[in-house]
Amino acid sequence: MLLNTQPPLFKQVCVIGLGLIGASLAQAIKDNGLSERLVAVDRHAPSIEEAIKQSLLEAGSSTLSEVAAGSDLIIIAVPVQAVQAVFADIKQAMDNGQLASDCMITDVCSTKANIIDAAKAVFTSLPTGLVPAHPIAGAENSGYHARRATLFANHSVIICELPTTNYVAIAKLRLLWEAVGAKVMPMEATHHDAILAHTSHLPHLLAFNLVEQLASHDDNLDMFRYAAGGFRDFTRIAASDPKMWHDIFFANQNAIVSALDEYGVYLQTMRQLIIDKDSTALMGLLGRAQAARRHFGHMLASTPYTDTSAMSASYIITPSNTVSGTITIPGDKSISHRSIMLGSLATGVTHVTGFLEGEDALATLQAFRDMGVTIEGPDNGKLTIHGVGMNGLKPSKTPLYMGNSGTSMRLLAGILAAQPFDSVMLGDTSLNKRPMERVAAPLRMMGAVIQSTGHSGTAPLSITGRDTAGKPLQGINYELPVASAQIKSCLLLAGLWSEGTTTITQPEVSRDHTERMLSAFGYPVTVDGNRISVEGGGALVGGDIAVPADISSAAFFMVAAAISQDSELTLTQVGINPTRTGVIDILKLMNADISLSNETYVGGEPVADITIRSSNLVGIEIPEHLVPLAIDEFPVLFIAASCAQGRTVLTGAKELRVKESDRIAVMAEGLQTLGIDCTVTEDGLIVEGKGVVSQNDQIDNSQPVFGGGQITSHHDHRIAMSFAVASLRASEQIIIEGTETVNTSFPGFAELANQIGMSIQVEDTSI
Repeated sequence: MLLNTQPPLFKQVCVIGLGLIGASLAQAIKDNGLSERLVAVDRHAPSIEEAIKQSLLEAGSSTLSEVAAGSDLIIIAVPVQAVQAVFADIKQAMDNGQLASDCMITDVCSTKANIIDAAKAVFTSLPTGLVPAHPIAGAENSGYHARRATLFANHSVIICELPTTNYVAIAKLRLLWEAVGAKVMPMEATHHDAILAHTSHLPHLLAFNLVEQLASHDDNLDMFRYAAGGFRDFTRIAASDPKMWHDIFFANQNAIVSALDEYGVYLQTMRQLIIDKDSTALMGLLGRAQAARRHFGHMLASTPYTDTSAMSASYIITPSNTVSGTITIPGDKSISHRSIMLGSLATGVTHVTGFLEGEDALATLQAFRDMGVTIEGPDNGKLTIHGVGMNGLKPSKTPLYMGNSGTSMRLLAGILAAQPFDSVMLGDTSLNKRPMERVAAPLRMMGAVIQSTGHSGTAPLSITGRDTAGKPLQGINYELPVASAQIKSCLLLAGLWSEGTTTITQPEVSRDHTERMLSAFGYPVTVDGNRISVEGGGALVGGDIAVPADISSAAFFMVAAAISQDSELTLTQVGINPTRTGVIDILKLMNADISLSNETYVGGEPVADITIRSSNLVGIEIPEHLVPLAIDEFPVLFIAASCAQGRTVLTGAKELRVKESDRIAVMAEGLQTLGIDCTVTEDGLIVEGKGVVSQNDQIDNSQPVFGGGQITSHHDHRIAMSFAVASLRASEQIIIEGTETVNTSFPGFAELANQIGMSIQVEDTSI
């Protein structure tokens, strides 16, 4: 079947070697119409005969000279030790005039430096058409019959762009690989061999060796009879072709020996930890390895831990009208972030309960693991952090990946700016578009050397360590241009290492979790109205941190109960920090029926049970002093405003434009899709409520306010959850696309919503 509608790239491709890789590539070239003719060379005559019979090949032979004439691309797919002999055959064909001197030549071998050396030995001067390449693909079975045209789809192909190669040859080979579905990346040959020695050759060598070790035992039958799944999974690759791996191990000798030596050091370290019964260090090693296995895949793809790029998950919501029950909301995200940061920098052990196992908080956890902190868990919200002290962090060997978490990146910038080592922080596609100069600029005023990216000052952020930058940070007096807890916290954290006093003055009160938690860890903080100060040079002491339920997450259910009919919902032990209760104050101004009970303190934070009942909401002008206290809750407050009687006006909320999305524009777009009149202003939104008043002057919460329709969340978790709440007053089904990011802050949201009476069906096309 011809998949490509473009003209063929080549007149004649000659594949030398019809094993799995060579035959699969030949089939892919055939199916995609990438060459006018296809010929092959293989010593196994039945493979050639069958390929011709099946119309894969126009011709084939065991000798290159019989089929080479007219070929403008030669693909070498033979064992690495046989490549030099193939080069000799190619040179002879060139000398005889069968092949042009600039004929393209490539290979699919898993080592590259020896391929280049073999070409030099035969040609003296490297051919201008030589482009070494290596597809990172394979399969359980080998040989011609195992071929698959789709073998390379969504797999990487490494191309070694030699300085001697004609750029046209490189471009054409890239086009060929991309046409068969592969992702092409350039790499220098010796670097390729070193990387593959660690990631492919070493695992194969270890698998062969482990099977040999077990087979040599006297009780080998029992060894294999009772081998668990882990043994079978790890040693599966020992069933590969011994001759091929024999050749690879010799061909890449230096890099493999180096990888073996390094592995031996790590193995000896683990051996000693077991001998010493060093539980903390062993848990740190195992925990870092477990997390890294998952972490790096997302880091390389520039996605959060939950992939948002394909918008594979959606909510399909059937309208319902009543919610009721008593539920527990997951832990507070802001406090979860800070518990990791301060617990890691403290001396002693910190035990955390109620930790939010969402994607954002996990990004912070992984960053500190990358900097050498041993963290056990999370396990049902429980963490044990073995603090390294104020000066115990170690440089990460890779950039610190923040996923979609702006809190992680901005707060960590303050910590990293004071460290002796260089750091780089990056995020997923969404985070890399968000403004970072708001923290970078004041950090520079403290003496930090920090570089943001592009004209707009976004991530990645590159931070130069104090050992290179010189003198330590200096405390400053800084007036925040906006009431931002992230900027304030970043500078306060940098102030812990600064000389002198760091004082932050905020225009309005913003959430004070950093100040409270610093005090809980024994670090003095001075608060004088809107002025917060810390002295540098202090220490943090580990302890127990209980994370209360997140009021930002609770807000979705507060609005759900307020806008629906005959509803009563109780949310247990929710954090009611006065710098976070703007959503309660605003809803009360809108006439919401909300009451608090069982008020107490958990880990220095006030908490209470919150009960919400069906309410007669009215539109209001939202007081600007409440805006920073409810900045994350406005998306769902816009849903409440839509169900209220009269107009709701929000001003002074420019911060909403630089969240995970432009929440003002995106919410307005979704509201209009569902039939709500609203007007976007420079710093806010005007919502025309559609609440219907019944004869007794009560709002009739049984009447639909929203229509149905399809909503795009723009990969913003709060947008997705807000429109899910809107379904309680919708007349038709609502479909919300791109709901993967809900896991960044509220894992299990849909399940909890369904538990109280909503009807959310989660569709995931990636499964």
